[in-house]
Amino acid sequence: MATVKTLWLCALVVPAAPALADKGDGFDLSGTIRLRYEAISDQARVGLRRDDGFASLRTTLAARYTSNGFTAFAELWDSRVYGEKANSALSTGEINTIEPVQAYVAWKGKSGDTKLAVQAGRFMLNMGSRRLIAADDYRNTTNGYTGLKLDIGAAHGLSATAIYVLPQQRRPDDLASLHDNKVAFDHEGFDEVLWGGLVSKAKALGPVTAEAGFYHFGERDQPGRPTRDRSIDNYDLRLIRDPAIGKWDGEFELIYQGGSISASTAASAARQRVAAWMLHASAGFSVPGRLNVRLSAQYDRASGDSAGGRYTHFDTLFGMRRGEFGPAALYNAITRSNISTPGVRVEIAPNPRWDAFVTYRAFWLADRTDAFATTGVRDPAGHSGAFAGHQFDARIRYWLRPDHYRLEVDGAILAKGRFLEDAPNSTAGHATAYGSVNVSAIF
Repeated sequence: MATVKTLWLCALVVPAAPALADKGDGFDLSGTIRLRYEAISDQARVGLRRDDGFASLRTTLAARYTSNGFTAFAELWDSRVYGEKANSALSTGEINTIEPVQAYVAWKGKSGDTKLAVQAGRFMLNMGSRRLIAADDYRNTTNGYTGLKLDIGAAHGLSATAIYVLPQQRRPDDLASLHDNKVAFDHEGFDEVLWGGLVSKAKALGPVTAEAGFYHFGERDQPGRPTRDRSIDNYDLRLIRDPAIGKWDGEFELIYQGGSISASTAASAARQRVAAWMLHASAGFSVPGRLNVRLSAQYDRASGDSAGGRYTHFDTLFGMRRGEFGPAALYNAITRSNISTPGVRVEIAPNPRWDAFVTYRAFWLADRTDAFATTGVRDPAGHSGAFAGHQFDARIRYWLRPDHYRLEVDGAILAKGRFLEDAPNSTAGHATAYGSVNVSAIF
């Protein structure tokens, strides 16, 4: 097993070689290397090591050929962890070795005011706000999808995207293989299917862009891999006014989930009707001046499961969390499930070399009998109250060499409220503290 010292040398030396590119004939190679060390104390999630830390290395290599609107693209991802303990919090979110996450062909063309793009194969997806379907960047691994994607851009700011894809299920996913950074090709099949689309209209209401989307996710059991056979319909409505210096901006999004789900993973389990929802609302102001400061207030609510026979726990599917709820990776405590949370955020970007933000959020449970977010902490009787705690989250990024080497430092503190301290299966400690140092190279 390579030492951390060796990994540092790889991260610093390999990108120093000349980039292999031949853009003149439409072919080029590119890649990235990111080395991270992260640590956590008083882990909030149930069943994991209380204090933990390890190094992760993510390497990508991409090749692209473009000619007359035709593109062939392939990208290899290699995500590994080093220095972990026997009971560290490892999952396929951290490890996925030597995987061709992207390998697709695409074509784009134009007829009058209408633009058309078609993509087929393996690719990453970011749809709309990315709260349901995203290619996660902070996490050491990403989400990949295999199938078809169609984009249409029409006149007057009208555009649409349609997808039919099979989500890539990362393999191997057993703990022993993850500890050994073993290689196995990810699985995609009709046991998991995601399809739907998004329609967007710029300046639908003055400067406000309107989006409407529908996505269906379905799953079924594989041999030796029972599931809850989710069949979830997602109805998405979003309004956005983009940030601009000296002006107010804002966003509103409402997602409703219907469909059905099995009560457990047992083959004979009864079916439940799904009725869950998520709300995001935010308003911000970009302060004039050289510091490029933006101030914003946010509110998010995602339903939790409650008694009554229906399944009301919101499922964020393949959505991202870093932009609003703190780091993933070892922290990974907050997601859009059973939360009610107001917050404030301050962002600053004085020049192209560095930027930073700091956020504060207070967390309550939407339903006090369900598990809080992704912590696994639960009080089925609801006697531990609804207040989960206070979170402070910050990030600073600095280009050591513009467009080539970047340093990033992230940190989060979750000061536990009554629920996270008193619930029957709550973890020890009064506050969870997380930090990471990241060095990235782009070549």
